[in-house]
Amino acid sequence: MPAEWEPHDATWVSWPHLEGTRLPEAHEGVMDVLAHLIDALADSEPVCINVLDADEENEARAFLLKKSVRTEHVRFFHIPTNEPWCRDHGPVFLVRDKAPQLAVVNWDYNGWGWKYPPFDLDEEVPTEIANHLGAHVFEPGMVLEGGSIEVNGKGTLITTRSCLLNPNRNPDLTKQEIEQKLSDYLGVTKILWLGDGIAGDEADGHVDDLTRFVDHRTVVTVIEENEEDPNYEPLQANLALLRAMTVEDGAPLDVHLLPMPRKIAHDDRRIPASYANFYIANKVVLLPTFGDPCDAWAISVLQAVFKDRKIVPIDCRQLTHGLGAFHCLTQQQPQVKH
Repeated sequence: MPAEWEPHDATWVSWPHLEGTRLPEAHEGVMDVLAHLIDALADSEPVCINVLDADEENEARAFLLKKSVRTEHVRFFHIPTNEPWCRDHGPVFLVRDKAPQLAVVNWDYNGWGWKYPPFDLDEEVPTEIANHLGAHVFEPGMVLEGGSIEVNGKGTLITTRSCLLNPNRNPDLTKQEIEQKLSDYLGVTKILWLGDGIAGDEADGHVDDLTRFVDHRTVVTVIEENEEDPNYEPLQANLALLRAMTVEDGAPLDVHLLPMPRKIAHDDRRIPASYANFYIANKVVLLPTFGDPCDAWAISVLQAVFKDRKIVPIDCRQLTHGLGAFHCLTQQQPQVKH
């Protein structure tokens, strides 16, 4: 599995449906942010959008036109979905030496531990995309969402115990068996385990809200400065783990700190807002912002580690009411030799 900063042939997203948004009142805001996302990728790479059918494709085209979004780089695929979180229900792409060079891992999908049925359409997305692309499909027979893993493209993977070892995912698999599946199907040789995720994350601690590789041995990881916040202790514990970890060649991790925004709540429900949920495209990095004093700090951290990419901050307060951000919405298709 290539690292996210390696060249892409495309970015995949799934068009949101009102009935498939976990907080229906946030649907309009989710759509507005998605429009910004698609336009921001216009100079970077093609965008492939999953829609239900021809009618929804026409509706999507009309919406993008209304929002003045550039669409020359957009291509639609009639692949039905339940929810818009393509990172979790979409394929994990691999690149291999023999033809076809592009391959897909079709992990099983159970709606984040059976929390949000139905997910029957989402479960079929990886195979449908593979069929459109003529990509080889691997079937590990294990539940896994794309937001639960982070790779450096050289053999190291970061994940969390709170998610991958949760009995609502793979109760019949041991930690050793899960590690073997990750090794066999993603080409990794070293797996780094963090602890708990951030408050409000109903995915049980996805790593893409916590810690992200930005090169072979460099990570950015979120910290909470308010000691009274429930995120303070688990993020400090993860930071201590990272500072003692090495990648596959024995080199220590170079750890850069990202802030956490102030607490965001909706109807007394904690929203899992995190600057770590950014998306690395070919020419830009899409950064969720929250109208927070720490927005500028987060921008400066990412600009320092992504010197060859433009940081594009986009207000994601409405999007996070749907319990996700840019990384959750996207899935990169790595470049192969044509």
